[in-house]
Amino acid sequence: MTPPLIDPERIPVVIASGQCLEREALVTPVELMERACEALLADVPRLRDRIERLSVVDIMTKSGPAPATELADRLGLGADVAKEVTTVGGNTPQWLVSRAATEIAAGTLSVTLIAGAEAIRSSRARRTQGLPRDEGRTELAPDPQVGDDLPGFGPAELAVAMLAPVHVYPLFESVLASRAGHDAAAHRQVLGELMAPFTSVAAANPYAWFREERSGAEIATPTPDNRIVCEPYTKRMTAFLGSDQSAALMVCSLAAATRAGVADRAVFVWSGAEAVDVRFVASRPDPGRSPGIEAAGAALFASASAAAGQPVGIDDVERMDIYSCFPSAVQMACAALGLAHDDRRGLTVTGGLPYFGGPGNNYTTHGIATLCDLLREGSGTDTRLGLATGLGWFVTKHALGIYGSTPPPFGFQRGDTSTAQSDIDASAIDVAASIDAPEAATVVAATVWRDNDGTAAGAPVIARLADGRHMALAPADDDVVTAMGATDVPGLVGGSVIVQAGEPRYRLAER
Repeated sequence: MTPPLIDPERIPVVIASGQCLEREALVTPVELMERACEALLADVPRLRDRIERLSVVDIMTKSGPAPATELADRLGLGADVAKEVTTVGGNTPQWLVSRAATEIAAGTLSVTLIAGAEAIRSSRARRTQGLPRDEGRTELAPDPQVGDDLPGFGPAELAVAMLAPVHVYPLFESVLASRAGHDAAAHRQVLGELMAPFTSVAAANPYAWFREERSGAEIATPTPDNRIVCEPYTKRMTAFLGSDQSAALMVCSLAAATRAGVADRAVFVWSGAEAVDVRFVASRPDPGRSPGIEAAGAALFASASAAAGQPVGIDDVERMDIYSCFPSAVQMACAALGLAHDDRRGLTVTGGLPYFGGPGNNYTTHGIATLCDLLREGSGTDTRLGLATGLGWFVTKHALGIYGSTPPPFGFQRGDTSTAQSDIDASAIDVAASIDAPEAATVVAATVWRDNDGTAAGAPVIARLADGRHMALAPADDDVVTAMGATDVPGLVGGSVIVQAGEPRYRLAER
């Protein structure tokens, strides 16, 4: 098939990116975004006055009602530039790129700027020093919000405080450990080996927060400096939410880049796709699997194949950045995309959220920026492809993108997941809020939260009732928490607990 002649006005590219971090001075997210954007604009100065829209990724530490408007003013952008802020989700940076590429391919957008930042280190330092928190410019009207704003948890999860990522992702890990036949200690060693290569990448990345290479044993072995946070995870296995980091991307048409004299910097957006897993964790038929990533991945490569005019698969990708907030997210993505845990290409280009840093919802902007920088390097006409993945909430919202060093012959393509999404939505398991009489139930997933001294502090469980419904459960009392603290959690999966009548609470079954 002969590729069509595509109008350069309709060929989307990532033309520039900027990253920064701050370890000493107290800064705000808007100040960090200004730095990242100015670093970007220094490479494409003639595009500053061509920006039509500024999108800011949701800021966890909240920096006033209108961070996009504040940033636009700092950058000297005109009043006619559209400003917006996304909803919550680490998927949103990739979603923003795919949306921009779709609009450029349709001829309705020419140049857009995407930026995000977190200043969690500075926020904590202000609180410690008794300084006022960053309120931003409170006189401004709120920026419009874009993206999926549905909640990440429902009444069942809320009732048992199954709310924080560090308490939920270990539930997924218990399923993976049980499925592999590992006890907690053995599984920790496997996770250490999985994550050790991430530290090697972070050690070489000037924008990484922890530039220290660690062995699998150093990551997996519990020590006073590497305590077990939530079974089976040690501190060094979890996303680090304590950095001051920012990244920005400029997406534009190839024609706009050519007019600005920077077309030689173009990294081409080949395809994008999104999907959502069963939204509430307690309703998922298999918490150790992500049909959402499977669906988005299948649609992504199908659309990349359409863009190329020939089959494109995971083996054709040269570099990739797999979202890595917790090891379970990495393993589930690998299973969904057909990747080995020790893939020779590596699973990250940044170092991953535990080591590069986890700047809130904006990590994936760093991943895309680094990926595009790598694709931009070198010379020649051979096509080099990169893959970026992002997720939001609890392996819930997914956005994936493929980027190339050369233009796709048949133009950018957006993946269609509508049929798969209907199937995912229909697979949700009914959840019971309570039962009338005590009943034995099968454990689907479990974990134990631990205090700083290692004491068990909580032990949530997802269990399946005899009628097939699920329940999110908390321990009935402190004795159950203590007993769970001494239990091998993966060994409990598939076993029984006794669900109490009334409140969603459980006791351990007699053994």
